Amino acid sequence: MITKTEKDLDIILISGEYYDDHPLSPVGVIAKVLDAKGYRVGVIEKPEKTEHFTKLGVPRLCFGVTSGSIDSMVHNYTPLKRKRIEDEHSDATKLPDRAVIYYCNKLKQSFKSSVIVIGGIEASLRRFAHYDYWDNNIRRSILLDSRANILVYGNGEKQILEIAERLQQGKDMDQIPGTCVLRKELDSSVEILPSYKEISEDKQKFCEMQMKFSNDKNLAQEYTNSYVIQYQYPKYTTKDLDWIYSLNYSRKLHPRSLLKMGRFSVVIHRGCIGACNFCSLSLHQGGRIISRSEDSIIEEIKQLTAYPGFKGYIDDFVGPSSNMYAMTCTRSPSTTSCSETCVQCPQLDKTHKRLISLLRKARQIPGIKKIFIRSGIRYDLALESREYIKEISDYHISGCLKIAPEHFSNNVVRLMGKDNKRFDEFISYFAAINQRNKQGLRYYFMIGHPGDTLSEVLYLHDIIKKRHLENIEQFQLFTPTPMTMSTCMYWTGLNPITGQKIKVVYDYHTKKRLKRVMLNLPLQKSAGDED
Repeated sequence: MITKTEKDLDIILISGEYYDDHPLSPVGVIAKVLDAKGYRVGVIEKPEKTEHFTKLGVPRLCFGVTSGSIDSMVHNYTPLKRKRIEDEHSDATKLPDRAVIYYCNKLKQSFKSSVIVIGGIEASLRRFAHYDYWDNNIRRSILLDSRANILVYGNGEKQILEIAERLQQGKDMDQIPGTCVLRKELDSSVEILPSYKEISEDKQKFCEMQMKFSNDKNLAQEYTNSYVIQYQYPKYTTKDLDWIYSLNYSRKLHPRSLLKMGRFSVVIHRGCIGACNFCSLSLHQGGRIISRSEDSIIEEIKQLTAYPGFKGYIDDFVGPSSNMYAMTCTRSPSTTSCSETCVQCPQLDKTHKRLISLLRKARQIPGIKKIFIRSGIRYDLALESREYIKEISDYHISGCLKIAPEHFSNNVVRLMGKDNKRFDEFISYFAAINQRNKQGLRYYFMIGHPGDTLSEVLYLHDIIKKRHLENIEQFQLFTPTPMTMSTCMYWTGLNPITGQKIKVVYDYHTKKRLKRVMLNLPLQKSAGDED
């Protein structure tokens, strides 16, 4: 694979992040997958000037454009819309606003006829018309503003391989699963969303659109003389993930990479069944768990023991929540897929048996000293297997386990799509089994979510103090991001499920007051606490 200077490349990837040959690097994974199938790939990292975009020449097939692992506006601005403080270690100011659009427009200036494919979180969650917090208005699909030929949503390995194959064969790129394209006409296989004009003028229509979002459907949205069409997401399987993560990643990191603390982490699954309304993962990675096989994970860990610099410690078992590994439906495979929320479904396998088995086998691998669970767990799901809680307490926590109750107001928690009824039960059990090893808990909270007012935050503050929850990892001021249910609530002031009105804090003066209430607590650190 060529990453810097050589010409005559099949595909050139443009990324707002540094290129890392690592399974946690979005551009690194796409480059590795293409390379494994024989394509010559170049990567241009964090381009700024015209000469940066042209230094690798014209690709034979296409350009692939991504902002990286985070939306550029979230990356660049605090929840109060202040430019993030310059930090020589974080490169926080080195990503252009609306990076995907900016990169595509720069490419169009020099390569008018080249095919452009956009993907990653910024493209994925802006694939239809959406509320943009930074404009405080409705923006149209990023596919139109970027003038790209095709948009890949979700994880894009299967999609980019099919796109490359079709371009290689001179075929069109229509009807590729997991992509969006711009078309003049519709066919009968699509479900129509409210149009861009309708949702711009009518907040009820915006709610209607929100309730129709799904990766499991062909969807279409009308614009002037055209439609943005989404094709149903492809089915990723255990076999697919095993192949993707079995590729020969060197794990070599850029000197300023953000992955340094996770260099020796292992991805164990994709997808999230949490159904949190403020989170977009289910419309990006999917709302079902796809787990790697135990053999694949064990083999990767064995290979890590031979890597230069590896000292016996696995940094993390990575997934949207690490204890969702192998939480699949126990219904017969022939059963028609349902629309139930998995996390509440009695048919979901919550036993943690496969995960416990995996952890025990991984610990026995020669050269492994410790496997950390650093990214946090869903404590409500963990209570379904107290054996799992004891397992990680005894072997896989380094001082503190992170959990996210988010809030203690029943009204706010309900609007978040969460349930904290078993919080005290978890706290009591965890404390009881950790008396000897003195493991603790760290907490994540969110304020300013739709339904959260000053009185609700004061209540949260009071409960935290009464329960002596002093080890707060961070609190987050809610930021509306495209495509989430909570963002729909924020923009419309309505619960899209019930149609009921919701109290929403919009003015920054009140948002700052909410923060000041929380800053009176003993915090480890605070996310988004710059004014």
